[in-house]
Amino acid sequence: MSGPRGAGPPGDKWTPLVVALLADRPRRYGELNRLLEGVSARMLTLTLRRLERDGLVLRRVTPTIPPRVDYELSSAGEELCEVLAAVARWADRHGGGIRRSRADYDAGRVARPAPIGPVGRGAGHAVD
Repeated sequence: MSGPRGAGPPGDKWTPLVVALLADRPRRYGELNRLLEGVSARMLTLTLRRLERDGLVLRRVTPTIPPRVDYELSSAGEELCEVLAAVARWADRHGGGIRRSRADYDAGRVARPAPIGPVGRGAGHAVD
């Protein structure tokens, strides 16, 4: 998911989780990998690279043997963290209602309006 001309935060599953983990302090790759159950090494690497490319995460390399690499949020990443926290608060407040609405919809208890405008090949004609 991205905004106009590709600008905007990536909308994958792992981005908000990585941002949340980096909210309180910098972390190393191995620590992120351990904390994110179910993420593959490839997906974590791609997510971190994308966040770095987008300017949301800073990658700090300390020249030791072996090199130490830490990831931390940039100021833009910290702002994104605030937005994600607001979304999480909204989801907490409205989650029950959304689950009830989905159950009603799935059970057919919600009247679904007829389609508006042309539908299918025979626009304006009944669809079988």
